[in-house]
Amino acid sequence: MNSPWSCEQAFSRNAGLISPAEQKHLMDCLVAIPGCGGIGSTVAETLARLGVGKFRLCDPDTFDIANINRQLGATTLSMHQNKAEAVRDRILIINPAAVVEIVREPVSRENADRFVFGCDLVLDGIDFYAIDARRALFQAAKDAQLPAMTAAPLGFSATLQVYLPNKGMSFDEFFDFRVTDTYAEQILKFLVGLAPKGLQRSYMDLSFADGEKQTGPSSILGTQLASAMIGGEAVRLLLNRGGSLPAPWFRQFDAYKQQWVKRYLWGGNKHPLQRIKLMAGKQMMQKIGLWDQLVNAEAS
Repeated sequence: MNSPWSCEQAFSRNAGLISPAEQKHLMDCLVAIPGCGGIGSTVAETLARLGVGKFRLCDPDTFDIANINRQLGATTLSMHQNKAEAVRDRILIINPAAVVEIVREPVSRENADRFVFGCDLVLDGIDFYAIDARRALFQAAKDAQLPAMTAAPLGFSATLQVYLPNKGMSFDEFFDFRVTDTYAEQILKFLVGLAPKGLQRSYMDLSFADGEKQTGPSSILGTQLASAMIGGEAVRLLLNRGGSLPAPWFRQFDAYKQQWVKRYLWGGNKHPLQRIKLMAGKQMMQKIGLWDQLVNAEAS
C-alpha cells in the first residue's frame, strides 16, 4: 500500500542543511526556467528535490534520442514528448504538491518580461546558440529587479555566473554585447566569457561543433555539475542567506581535470586578456569552419 504524500517527510533529510521554516519558504518560491533540455531539465529536478514548489517552464522542442547522453528529462519514455511537459511530469512525480506552469511560446524580446513576472529567481536553460532569447531573458530579469543565473556545461566542466539587481555587472555588460555585433560575434563573446580560464580547452574538440545544426560536444557530467552549482546558489538567493558573488565574478569546475576556479574578472570581456582570447577564439573558429557556419546560420 502506498504511503500518503507528505512534504515534511519527503524533504526531511534536508534538515540540518535547510531549516523547517526555510523548507516551507522554498515551497512558496516560483522559479522561471526557459528551456527544459540539458540544463533546464536537470536543474528543475535538482530544485524539486530541494523542495522548491513552484515552476514556470517553456520549451517548444521535443526530446529525441540525441538528448539521451546529457538531458535528464530524456528517456525512452519521453521520446517525442514536449520537453516542458516531460519535465513537468518529472517534477510532479517527485512532488505531487508542486505547481508547474507551462508557457507555450519560447522566450523572446516580445514576451520575456511576462515570462519572468512574479518569479523569485530566473534560471537560464536556453539553448547555447539562442543568444537573442538569452539576452532578452536577462534584460527582463534586470528590469524586474530579479536575480538570474546562467550556467554552462562545457565538456566535463560547468561554469556559473550570477546577475543581481543593482549589484555587479549586467549580462550584456559582462559579455560586452554591442548593437553592431553579428550573430557569430555574439556567440564568440558568449563562449569566451562563460569560461575565461577555459579549463575544458585542453581536451574539448570544437571541430565537432556545428553552427548551422546548432550542436556541439556535451556530457552529462557538465549538465549535472551546472545544475548542482545553480542549486547551491539558489539556496543562497531564495533563502536570503547572502554571500552571492555577482558578475564579473565567474566560476568553473572541471570534474575530469579536477580543477576549480573562482575569480573576479574586471570589465568582463572588456578585460585586456579577454580581448586577446576573443581574437584567438575567432581565429580558431575560422580555422575549423565554425565561424562560417554561424554566419550562414544568421543568414538563413
